[in-house]
Amino acid sequence: MATVEMSFTPLPAHVRTARLVATAVARRSGVDEALLDEVRLAVGEACSRAVEAHQEHCPGEPVRVALTGTDGRFEVVVTDAAAQDEGAVPAMAPAAAGPAGSRVSDGSESGADQGAVAGGPPAGLPPVPQELGLAVIAGLADDVEIARTKDGLSIRMSWPSTPASG
Repeated sequence: MATVEMSFTPLPAHVRTARLVATAVARRSGVDEALLDEVRLAVGEACSRAVEAHQEHCPGEPVRVALTGTDGRFEVVVTDAAAQDEGAVPAMAPAAAGPAGSRVSDGSESGADQGAVAGGPPAGLPPVPQELGLAVIAGLADDVEIARTKDGLSIRMSWPSTPASG
């Protein structure tokens, strides 16, 4: 299957559209029906995190999502362009890093593992640990790789799929 790519303005309303598209492409790629809720929730969390980061750091830049189904895997990559200071990115605790298939990288060759969730909660709500959104994603996806890019953060998630016959 070819890659489906989309980009959207960083508005919370567009996260729902991204979730719906990801679920439809996952279903078409052969992801088991039992995993579709996990795909939907993980994509929603990754896109929400990216929207929040964009609204704070680069509201004019689009959030990018790529969906690919190949070789028995369905892969989603959510990329933001919200570059942050190195100090603004906390190190993820090993317990927050998720299942064994999860990797968090700062994009350097040193292998130092770090991740981030940008921004904060809406007014009036208590602060949420920045690693929480990434931990949720790591718990939902079969395999996760979080990497800092020169422009922001890239979250790659994948699930097993069975190619459609015929």
